[in-house]
Amino acid sequence: MSVALWIIATLLVFGGLLYYRSSLLVTSLGLVAMFAIGSFFDIVGPVLWVLLAIVLVPLNITAVRRGFISKSLLAMYRKIMPEISETEKDAIDAGTTWWEGELFRGAPEWKNLHSIQKAELSREEQAFLDGPVEEVCKMLNDWEATHELADMPEEVWQYLKDNKFFAMIIKKEYGGLEFSAYAQSRVLQKLAGVSTILASTVGVPNSLGPGELLQHYGTKEQKDYYLPRLATGEEVPCFALTSPEAGSDAGSIPDTGVICKGEWEGKEVVGIRLNFNKRYITLAPVATVLGLAFKLYDPEHLIGDKESLGITAALIPRDTKGVEIGRRHFPLNVPFQNGPIRGEDVFVPLDFIIGGKDMAGKGWRMLVECLSVGRAITLPSNSAGGVKSIALATGAYSYIRRQFNLPVGKMEGVQEAMARIGGNAYLMDAVTSFSTKGIDLGEKPSVISAIAKYHMTEKLRACMDDAMDIHGGKGICLGPNNYLGRGYQGVPVAITVEGANILTRSLMIYGQGAIRCHPYVLEEMLASAESGSEALNRFDKAIFGHIGFAMSNFVRSLALGLGGYRFSSAPYKDSTKQYYQQMNRFSANLALLSDVAMGVLGGSLKRKQRISARLGDMLSYLYIGSATLKRFADEGRQHEDLPLLHWAMQDTLHKLQESQLELLDNFGFVGKAMRVIMYPLGRFVKRPSDRLDSKVAKILLKPNASRERLGAGQFLAPEGQFGYLEQTLLDIIEAEPLHDRVQRAANKRIPFIFLDKVAAQGKELGVLSDDEVALLERAEQGRLRVINVDDFAHEDLMAGKAAREWALENQGKNQGKKSDAA
Repeated sequence: MSVALWIIATLLVFGGLLYYRSSLLVTSLGLVAMFAIGSFFDIVGPVLWVLLAIVLVPLNITAVRRGFISKSLLAMYRKIMPEISETEKDAIDAGTTWWEGELFRGAPEWKNLHSIQKAELSREEQAFLDGPVEEVCKMLNDWEATHELADMPEEVWQYLKDNKFFAMIIKKEYGGLEFSAYAQSRVLQKLAGVSTILASTVGVPNSLGPGELLQHYGTKEQKDYYLPRLATGEEVPCFALTSPEAGSDAGSIPDTGVICKGEWEGKEVVGIRLNFNKRYITLAPVATVLGLAFKLYDPEHLIGDKESLGITAALIPRDTKGVEIGRRHFPLNVPFQNGPIRGEDVFVPLDFIIGGKDMAGKGWRMLVECLSVGRAITLPSNSAGGVKSIALATGAYSYIRRQFNLPVGKMEGVQEAMARIGGNAYLMDAVTSFSTKGIDLGEKPSVISAIAKYHMTEKLRACMDDAMDIHGGKGICLGPNNYLGRGYQGVPVAITVEGANILTRSLMIYGQGAIRCHPYVLEEMLASAESGSEALNRFDKAIFGHIGFAMSNFVRSLALGLGGYRFSSAPYKDSTKQYYQQMNRFSANLALLSDVAMGVLGGSLKRKQRISARLGDMLSYLYIGSATLKRFADEGRQHEDLPLLHWAMQDTLHKLQESQLELLDNFGFVGKAMRVIMYPLGRFVKRPSDRLDSKVAKILLKPNASRERLGAGQFLAPEGQFGYLEQTLLDIIEAEPLHDRVQRAANKRIPFIFLDKVAAQGKELGVLSDDEVALLERAEQGRLRVINVDDFAHEDLMAGKAAREWALENQGKNQGKKSDAA
């Protein structure tokens, strides 16, 4: 054996052991074996053996490794490790790690993904969707609510209370529905397809609010009093966190509570004197009980030794002296109940704290844990439901609407936008189903919730833009027949609330994900904060596991980048195999880049927000891709759905690739070096092709099984706008052969308009039956309703002071006319 061959063989053995993540002992034995082979062929002499021993012996003798190497590394780690604030620590500690942790390990176990049970509704949950949810969708006219009333009608409010829409999360023992997170998501999706006001109003009490907080942290007395009243709608809750000075940085709220003695119901008690100024509080104008977050202080040490106790959450009845419910905000013509609340010198007893005195100062942890659940349900579900309805409506409209005597949906430019809507609708439903299933399994997915909130609301924004482009004038003219306009106006609300998207992407997703999901970093941090021999033992295990992990991901990234990903494992051998294999490669890249970024930038990584954002994009797209593949498998791997799956996966992985390349391009010399390792053969993922775009668009244009699955669960009753669209689409499809028959009989080309006149001509020619004439006439009525837009008298568009002045002026004119007539 030549020296060169032995070196190559040794490197391959060493690399293989690292690739498959062998233990330190096994890897060491592998190197010893290769050196023994080298000695047999007179390649390895005593000097190389000594050098190998110098490296391997200290590493494999635990006492030596810990006493010298790990001890020095721990001292260095403590010096460079940035201090973590209390709020950051709470955010890291709150919640759990689920599938996103598997993606962070660089070698996902796909069998674990597909072993997770499919999300399904119980019979009771399905009955609620088919009954009360269907009924309230029929009751609400969104134009009336947004333009005429600036609120939902009283009968809708009462129906929601009577049917416990605000009690989906409340346990049955307190009179609630106790629905699964998945069921809540399905309800919100259906409501969102009808009205943003309706979905927001129902979503908020079932998300971060008094009901959620009480069930997890409330005292028995608080639960027994409030939860039954919340379940029946006797109490309407809101939760006040955001202040003018504290939006996404909720930890900096200036609102205060000072523990002191005061009078309550005629007696002197120890309580809290509150001063607060909150805004953007959904349901505040109609709430009867306010959940309030504030910073609590105990300057007289009435309940303990600490003066500054931290963020605390309390329940305050609306009629408490000093509480002021402000006027309403007007969020972008989507006037769900939202407004400010203020309080000056509001005194309440200590037992108003959620959980009582023992939970004083523990509010931030409570909020972070509950928000990690609610944020994964409400806004992602509203977004997914909106896009599902938009996909069906845009497909129907694009077939009904003709230009150049051709359905606009058959034009390639329109198909490009339709493909984005259809592919994202498939993907978004997958993400919400998978994420809510995690919650139902007991997870509190703080990282997943940030991913779902950011990406689903951003995809809603993109799909709304595409739908508006396709609908043109139909989309921009508001009125009762416009099913896009209010949703389009309201998109920035979803982008802004529950953590503004810019900060969610640049700070939260990876900021929490890097520590929560990394298999070793959190353990290193915890060990470094401790002292004594146990801390050293704990750190030793973590740091050497981390070193081996990083070396493995280096080898895996290089091997997979050289084309080896095509031979990596995948659970299926069909056309989806490529996506699992590409994600194997990206997962290894993410794990390696995370270690490189943390090693090079250290504590300054959290200040390098664009690097953090792109690392977060990589984790996000891996999660989104996983959810999409899971949906395809859960639904029986339907061949007809492959265009939707292919589009969603190719778009997702292409975006992932570009985020990674942008990161490398903006990471200086380190990025250039990493690019050589990760992309030695250049880009390997392509965006969806024109041909694939066309296939997705065709699914949306006409009724078919894939289209039904895409819009499953949405409100399509004839009373609704989308149901009317669906019926008109069916009528137009049935009318086409009748139109062709009349053309042939007339022996001339007839435009596909004025179908009532075509019907009359067909009857005169004797080629249409009475039923066929009626069908054409109905199709024409539907066609005109679909393509026409609303118009108004000037006074109908006036509001506020101008409308009142106009009414008074015209009232005077009308009275004058009556006098003249007399």
